[in-house]
Amino acid sequence: MNKLLDFGRKALFYVRVLSGYEERRIRTFRLKLENHLKQAQERKASLNKVPEQIIISEVRRMVEEMQALNKKLEETEAAVEEYFKPIDEEAEIIMKMQLEEKEKTSEDMLKAMEQQALLEQVEAEKISAARQLEKFHANQNQPSTSTLPEEDSQVLNAKS
Repeated sequence: MNKLLDFGRKALFYVRVLSGYEERRIRTFRLKLENHLKQAQERKASLNKVPEQIIISEVRRMVEEMQALNKKLEETEAAVEEYFKPIDEEAEIIMKMQLEEKEKTSEDMLKAMEQQALLEQVEAEKISAARQLEKFHANQNQPSTSTLPEEDSQVLNAKS
C-alpha cells in the first residue's frame, strides 16, 4: 500500500514538473524570498545611513514626553496649591491669632511684673521708713543731742 502511495506521489510530482506548475511555484517562492531579502537589505542600509536621525528622533520624542510630564506636574502643583489655599489662609489667620494672644499674655505678664515690682518697692520703702522711725524713736528715748533734721522728718511723714 505504501509503495502505491509513493508511486502516486511521484507521478503527481512528475505531472506538476512537466506541466510547469512546480517550476512556477519554485520561481514564485524564489521571487518572494529575493524581494524579502532586498527589503531587509534596504532597511539595513537605511539604518546604517541614518543612525543619528533615529537617535535624534528618539531624543526628541523623549524630550517631548518630559515636557509633557513637566507640564502635567506644574498643573498638578497648581491644582494642589489652589486646593490648599483656603486651608493655608485659615492657618495663617490662626497663627496670627495665636501670636496676638501670646503678645497680649506677655504684655499682661509684663504689667503684672511691673506692678509687683512697684508693690515690692513701696513695701521696701515702708519698711525702710519704719526702721528709720524706730531709730528716731530709739534715739529720742536715749538722751542725746542729735535729732533728725527737718528734711528727714518731712520725708518720713510724706512716705507714711
